[in-house]
Amino acid sequence: MKLERIENPFVFEFSNENGNTCLMDANPTIGGKNKGFRPMDLLAGSLVGCISIDVISILNKKRIEPELYQMKVVGNRDETVPSAFNSFEIELVIDKSIDKTLLEKTVGLVIEKYCSVAASLKDDIRIEFKIVQK
Repeated sequence: MKLERIENPFVFEFSNENGNTCLMDANPTIGGKNKGFRPMDLLAGSLVGCISIDVISILNKKRIEPELYQMKVVGNRDETVPSAFNSFEIELVIDKSIDKTLLEKTVGLVIEKYCSVAASLKDDIRIEFKIVQK
């Protein structure tokens, strides 16, 4: 993986070995230009992306294919510098036809056992979730 500055002062292109790219930028309060995700946005997105891949994989193994699937995430941060995440509140919006008990068990299992990003954050950051079925 590689990070390269493509525009001053803080616009970066992050790329992986497959050639996929993502733009990153800083907060406008310090000179960012809103041309990409902020690094903390990417961390929150990585968490819900990882959880989602595992949840959908488990559901698919049970022959369940959600038509509606969204995850919303709010990251709560410390007030001091560095303003690290101290918790995430995650909301899964999914089909009402899927058994809620199964969903709760699946998401709980993914967060506790399978999601590499959650495991990387586990010791310091609380992860809470709720399920909304529509």
